[in-house]
Amino acid sequence: MSEAARDYDEFTFACKLSALADNAAVGVELDGVPVCVAKTQGQVFALSDICSHADVSLSEGDVEDGTVECWLHGSRFDLRTGKPCGLPATKSVATYSVTVEGDDVLVKLEK
Repeated sequence: MSEAARDYDEFTFACKLSALADNAAVGVELDGVPVCVAKTQGQVFALSDICSHADVSLSEGDVEDGTVECWLHGSRFDLRTGKPCGLPATKSVATYSVTVEGDDVLVKLEK
């Protein structure tokens, strides 16, 4: 079984913490769902990897001050709530619970 497929009760392995730089994001797919895993100010967050304004990956944008920026039009999303912090996006993106066990970042997809 691959690391990405390992389940930890309701949480699923997403990536290694050691591979996630501060103020950076990675895109992963968990059970067919694109997820952006981001680290800023020493905290790790997970949210939908699809911008609510345009169908592009948020994980390809810049992470800073608790937000991730959509690289296409510049909308920023709060990593804690998924709410847009500026135009052109007006709709929130889904957020997911995260836990870290050792070097494993685990994400819970709400069903």
